[in-house]
Amino acid sequence: MKYLILINGNPQSRAAWESFTDQQRAEGYELYAELHERLRASGELVAAEALTDPSLAVRIPARDTSLTATDGPFAEVKEQLNGFYLVDCESLDRAVEIAEWFPEAAYGLVEVRPVLSLGGPDV
Repeated sequence: MKYLILINGNPQSRAAWESFTDQQRAEGYELYAELHERLRASGELVAAEALTDPSLAVRIPARDTSLTATDGPFAEVKEQLNGFYLVDCESLDRAVEIAEWFPEAAYGLVEVRPVLSLGGPDV
């Protein structure tokens, strides 16, 4: 079953990251590289990507019968999606276990969602 692990950020997590030394940032990147390799080795990793700043996003809103692109950021929210891991594992419990490995989980910034298959939910 596939699950999407959404990794969010907020002003506090961004401020913490920006306050890190180069060494601390390197350690953070290394932690993610280790998590990535651990999931790849177990065969559970389908895809994983980090996302750029929301200000670089483009939204395509429908207006009457035409489409117009507008620059971001769009949401007036404190939390923004920073990246994701798509995993294929045996259960929701396992997906939650994996999600708990991410440092952002300690701050309530990680969400696990089952992937909807064309035939219905994979749960």
